[in-house]
Amino acid sequence: MAFPDRIERTLELAHAPEKVWAALTTADGLGTWFGNRAEVDLRVGGRAKLTWDSGDTATLTIERVEPPRVFGYTWPIYGLPDGDPRRTYVEFTLEPSAGGTTLTMVETGFAQLPEADQHKTAFGGNTDGWTNELGELVAYLDGQA
Repeated sequence: MAFPDRIERTLELAHAPEKVWAALTTADGLGTWFGNRAEVDLRVGGRAKLTWDSGDTATLTIERVEPPRVFGYTWPIYGLPDGDPRRTYVEFTLEPSAGGTTLTMVETGFAQLPEADQHKTAFGGNTDGWTNELGELVAYLDGQA
């Protein structure tokens, strides 16, 4: 039996694509809703480092930058030891809509975890994580003037 490989969420946001793009791709944006601090080198091959007050960190390798429509990166798989080379790919796609922006987030790469426990930890952790983080993105965008 194959394990699920994909987490996908679509949000309708009452904000222009440029505003959503800035929330996704700038240190000020990412460091507010997706972590507590961020550093971003916004270019293909660049890195973004997220830091949480808990001491946790995540380093993203930027794979796709097409302002203000597509932002994609790879990052470590939740639950695997530091230094494990396997990564998942996360891509945000922004489409203008009548009310603002349709944001689609897709994360893939979980099928590379053949062990049930590893897959359950990573897939379940990120499924719950995206629910929380995307809720924080909405709150961040809605809270800006």
